[in-house]
Amino acid sequence: MRLVIALLLPWLVFFTIKRPVSGIICLILQITIIGWVPAAIWAVYALSQYDTDKKIAEAFGRK
Repeated sequence: MRLVIALLLPWLVFFTIKRPVSGIICLILQITIIGWVPAAIWAVYALSQYDTDKKIAEAFGRK
């Protein structure tokens, strides 16, 4: 579900993964039509990094 949000509303993904400053910067980027594609790519990348970090933390027993 977050992947769909990352493509449609990239700035919202950053707020769901607790990165509000990046979300605001992404929103500013997304306001321009040309900036929508880089914002979506950035959101998908950040989401994949968040998932990876979460899996690593679980593997080492951290919360």
